[in-house]
Amino acid sequence: KLLLTGGLEGLLFSWSKLSSDLRYPLVLLANIITTTYMEAIMFARIYQPTKTAMSSGNAKTKHWVLEFAATEARDVDPLMGWTSSDETQTQVRLQFETKEAALDYASTKNIVATVQEPQKRSANIRAGGYGENFATHRRGIWTH
Repeated sequence: KLLLTGGLEGLLFSWSKLSSDLRYPLVLLANIITTTYMEAIMFARIYQPTKTAMSSGNAKTKHWVLEFAATEARDVDPLMGWTSSDETQTQVRLQFETKEAALDYASTKNIVATVQEPQKRSANIRAGGYGENFATHRRGIWTH
């Protein structure tokens, strides 16, 4: 007796009625079914990029990015030690003006997407500003 349940939870088997010679082919069949089922579903994340650590500007942080997740582990070349992969979806990065546009695209293409909300920093505004460093009425000594 074989009990299959659909969905992402996987395939469940009722092993009690199976003889040992039937279990191995059913495990292979279950691996084939789940592998093809999982390949049909693409996973991605939608996020808003943060500014780079090398600059203080906010360029390239206003748009939203849809980036596909890796579905298989990377292989290590035994001779050179390089890592490689056969999948090309991880090289694709799509940019959108709004988060809703990225979600609409993901839903029309049947992509399971998770949204990573940005963590906004509070502005560090000093009372005197940068010009206060060079003010003539400064009481303290100027140090770098």
